[in-house]
Amino acid sequence: MLKMNLEYKDDTLYVYLKGVLNKRNCYKINNYLNPILKKHKISNLILILIHLRDIDEVGLDSLKRAKYLVKSCNGSMKVWGCDKEIKDKIKDLRVRKIKYMGDAYV
Repeated sequence: MLKMNLEYKDDTLYVYLKGVLNKRNCYKINNYLNPILKKHKISNLILILIHLRDIDEVGLDSLKRAKYLVKSCNGSMKVWGCDKEIKDKIKDLRVRKIKYMGDAYV
């Protein structure tokens, strides 16, 4: 099960993911997050993965689609708060990892 909370503040969309992002629930990224990114032309996206337990290839592809939508608006996507397992899995995503939330504004 995946829970996703969205928060828009200071021209940045914060996405809190909790649970497991896999083939069964990646529709939440594809059907809810990606249309928001496209419609509102969000240029800064921060994924907060501190409570994400696991991710598979299909979930990773969903995040890649979100990354390309943000890139199309000349923006950037950053990741905060992932553990070593998740960090190894999202290595192919090639996003900047931030250690402190204050780094998100730079």
